Amino acid sequence: MPVPVRVVDAFAEAPFAGNPAAVCRLAAWLPDPTLAAIAREMNLSETAFLVPAGDAWGLRWFTPAVEVPLCGHATLASAHVLWQEELAVPDQPIRFLTRWSGELRAGREGDGAIVLDLPVDPVAPVPTPPGLEAALGTRPLAVGRAAGANLLVELASAEEVRSVVPDMAWVAGLDDGLIVTARSDDARFAIVSRYFAPGAGIPEDPVCGSAHCALAPWWAPRLGSRFRAWQASARGGALTVEIRGERVLVGGRAVTVLRGELLLDAADGSSDR
Repeated sequence: MPVPVRVVDAFAEAPFAGNPAAVCRLAAWLPDPTLAAIAREMNLSETAFLVPAGDAWGLRWFTPAVEVPLCGHATLASAHVLWQEELAVPDQPIRFLTRWSGELRAGREGDGAIVLDLPVDPVAPVPTPPGLEAALGTRPLAVGRAAGANLLVELASAEEVRSVVPDMAWVAGLDDGLIVTARSDDARFAIVSRYFAPGAGIPEDPVCGSAHCALAPWWAPRLGSRFRAWQASARGGALTVEIRGERVLVGGRAVTVLRGELLLDAADGSSDR
């Protein structure tokens, strides 16, 4: 049975920007090794898998290397696909049921932007880890660790964020990924950031919605509860971030760039030749 697959550029105003995610809509869950193999075949930072679950959708995310507990851009891409293909009610939020992050929701604003309701990822200040300055080639202003294990490093300027070339071997030794951030030097945005997760098979994530679940509580005491953010990867992407208690609203746009089918046998996930 062919499996519909879409590639969507998330947190993008136009094609070939933001963060591409593959979205696969399944009738029922395939075996985990098959899901992992599909994600490796897609070879994008994340592949999202959707399965109908009553009035909601089951949702899981795989990088080319591992399954991850939360992915913002592939959730945004999933919501975009469901609305675009008229598989969700236009004026009602979409509910996603996930294995580790609970229920997530996606709403659509009047201008077409999609807003995700995600769990906050609290960040606590920590001492500078040994080797961090050498790995970044610069001295951080402050360092924190998110509850989800990402290391968050605030640098002195947006230019430092844009130009940093981390030692990937050092970053791969972290418990999770590395977020680097600073105040923006562009008046349209309050902050800039980049995200590196080589241990999960993602040397640099072009735009990471889940990283902003940690950036929101880090910056909100200084910037207020709502602000605009720019992820300064080579592709780049714009996000709106709003912290509301234990939740973070992360908003952006999406563009479908590819529609196709995976030729799989639904019974065992083998290639349909």
